[in-house]
Amino acid sequence: MGIPAAFRWLSTKYPKIISPVIEHQPVVLPDGSVVPVDITGRNPNGEEFDNLYLDMNGIVHPCAHPEDKAAPEDEEEMMLEVFKYTDRVVNMVRPRKLLMIAVGKSERMLSANVNISDNLSSDGVAPRAKMNQQRSRRFRSAQDAKEKEENKQELLSLLKQQNGGVLPPEHIGNVVKQAFDNNSITPGTPFMDILAVSLRYWCQYKLNTDPAWAKLKVLISDATVPGEGEHKIMNFVRSQRASPEHDPNTRHVIYGLDADLIMLGLATHEPHFRVLREDVFFQEARARICQLCGQKGHEARSCQGNIKDKSTDVNEKSVSAPLKPFIWLHVSVLREYLAAELTVSGLPFQFDLERAIDDWVFMCCFVGNDFLPHLPALEIREHGIDTLTTIWRNCLPKMGGYVTKDGHIDLERAQRILDGLAMQEDGIFKRRKEQEERRDANAKRRKTQHDGQYRYNNGVVNIDKLKNGHHDPSMGLSLHPISTYSNELPAVTTHDMVVNRSDAYDATIANKSAASAMKEQLRAGKPRFEVHKNVSPILGKRKASGEPHTAEVGKASTRIDSPADTVRLWEDGYADRYYQQKFHRPPGDISFRYEVAKAYVEGLAWVLLYYYQGCPSWEWYYPYHYAPFAADFTNLASMEIVFEKGRVSKPFEQLMSVLPAASRHALPKVFHPLMTEKESKIIDFYPEEFEVDLNGKKMAWQGVALLPFIDMPRLLAAVQEKYSLLTPAEAARNAPGKDVLIISENNSGLYDDILTRFYSKRQESRNFKLNPKLSGGLSGIVEKQGSEYVPHGSLTYPLGRNNMPDLDYDKSLR
Repeated sequence: MGIPAAFRWLSTKYPKIISPVIEHQPVVLPDGSVVPVDITGRNPNGEEFDNLYLDMNGIVHPCAHPEDKAAPEDEEEMMLEVFKYTDRVVNMVRPRKLLMIAVGKSERMLSANVNISDNLSSDGVAPRAKMNQQRSRRFRSAQDAKEKEENKQELLSLLKQQNGGVLPPEHIGNVVKQAFDNNSITPGTPFMDILAVSLRYWCQYKLNTDPAWAKLKVLISDATVPGEGEHKIMNFVRSQRASPEHDPNTRHVIYGLDADLIMLGLATHEPHFRVLREDVFFQEARARICQLCGQKGHEARSCQGNIKDKSTDVNEKSVSAPLKPFIWLHVSVLREYLAAELTVSGLPFQFDLERAIDDWVFMCCFVGNDFLPHLPALEIREHGIDTLTTIWRNCLPKMGGYVTKDGHIDLERAQRILDGLAMQEDGIFKRRKEQEERRDANAKRRKTQHDGQYRYNNGVVNIDKLKNGHHDPSMGLSLHPISTYSNELPAVTTHDMVVNRSDAYDATIANKSAASAMKEQLRAGKPRFEVHKNVSPILGKRKASGEPHTAEVGKASTRIDSPADTVRLWEDGYADRYYQQKFHRPPGDISFRYEVAKAYVEGLAWVLLYYYQGCPSWEWYYPYHYAPFAADFTNLASMEIVFEKGRVSKPFEQLMSVLPAASRHALPKVFHPLMTEKESKIIDFYPEEFEVDLNGKKMAWQGVALLPFIDMPRLLAAVQEKYSLLTPAEAARNAPGKDVLIISENNSGLYDDILTRFYSKRQESRNFKLNPKLSGGLSGIVEKQGSEYVPHGSLTYPLGRNNMPDLDYDKSLR
């Protein structure tokens, strides 16, 4: 659901929902041979699983930018990493019936010759509401990449200066290498085509060669198939659950890093559901790889540009890093926690746990999701969900029923919840300010103690103290006898030259301000003081990208000096100031506040339907950057909420909506002028610079990117003029696709049925309804795609360097 820090909060509040994954590893014999794990045996985790669903977004990103080794050299090497990672996940879970692969956020998957539709339907390219969030993330990612590239070029320049105008050969391969653009992981890009072809080959190869895959049914929903990855998975689960032949004891596992998978798991109401993910809180020390110099032991943010010692240089790719552990999140155990927490006695109606869980999922929408900004009064770190849960428990006996049903909101009952929050809103803002002041005071005290100890131990002049400190410049200076200081200047590295270029100036100014005081105490000589300051590292500019892993927020995020908070939510009159500064509306414009609140209620209704029934509208979106206050939600019962299904965007239309001009390489060249030329009719959609409003937050990634919203009719008019100029290959990337079913001949009943109906002399129609008795419980409509496919042909590795084998006889059916 896109709730920042949701996983940490859930695992802290409900600790028993988490357990470690038991994973068997291959055995290396003394002669160097490897005995692989037999995954046809019993699962060491004590439970057998039927279906595994992979949200590939959580696999492709860590493979493109690994934390513990050098990044892949090219896309083919990246595909091999994707194969390894996916194989590891499959080996952990050991699904016995079905593997479904969905490529991330509205990404697409593999084209093939058997399509499952109807009951196994997928949505489409991301809804407009999601595109706005994607646009913000991708523009910020491009801005962050630009800053890193600027620092990289500055480091190169300084390295050349130190080396007589020639770049040291040790840095040519690592520093100059262009980093992979994460924005390429979006539907319609060439990278997604490579991923699709690669995954199709790999699944067919595994069905042919791996006994553990022999009876698996593999569903692939690629980026040509409209819809976000996790929502395509949930559509499939709902469709199977609606089948009369569905086994209610089916055991599901979904892999992915997004917290919304937990909420989606609850929304299915399946009794056996787990979320599999990396343990992002695993704190075991491990060497990091610098993306600037390619060396281990530090990250780019602290790179000093030192030349690698050839005497200790090894082939880092040959050194296996420790595997990051995985964990289970047991949705069934979370259901038990919620049953205890949500049960209310003495109700005038019968308590229904499933309805109560649906209401809880709805309340989580107020704290954060991918489609709406969270309400100002609610922060998950401040127990915002607990606040809403308490209000819900108090209101439930009076409401006469639950707030939601099958994804629909009872607005009159929702009004009670929001009224309860509105009564607490002023107090929440004041408590937040008091807590911030206490935290800041504690942090200042700890810094003062640390700096004082540092000066005492090292005789260091702290520039921050001089620059920001006392009226008397001599205050806080720790002056020592001259003999305690060296007469030699410390060595200056390239790193120091890059990151401290402003600090030398700061030191000069600060020393001038203290000059008169220092002269009186330093008449005996001129010791060279070491200048100490918490300097910005080489990549220490404002970070404007997506949220990092929660475990790394404290150390990896850029904490910056916040501008003065002029809204002052803790003071009277904050609502007028908020709407003046954030929405540019005059004080007291109540009708406008109602319109904002109505748009937000529409968003809540849209999100809940999306999570429970599928996308209600492809074109709806929340048209503001900020949320209203709880007190602004008035007269909800009179609001009429109606959605029109609308038009599904094509992949290139989505790319043009979400990508900045810096990532135009992912689009056909015919579109580039629209993003770069001043005469373009839509050039205003692609600003190179944009404001990020911290909105009272401390971290740059928490700020609000104030990008202009896309005017879709204008964009479509400009983009569609270029369609006739596309090559056939480019046009194919812009066409919608379908889900794909791949099976091997070991799935004899289903295999023979499809082979007979589609590829025998007495073949019937181009589609038929699956028989669950032959398909192992799988329901849906199977459709034959195209006429070029012939079963039992060869299987060819699709990439260039033949890192994987070809097969002369392909026993799989696709």
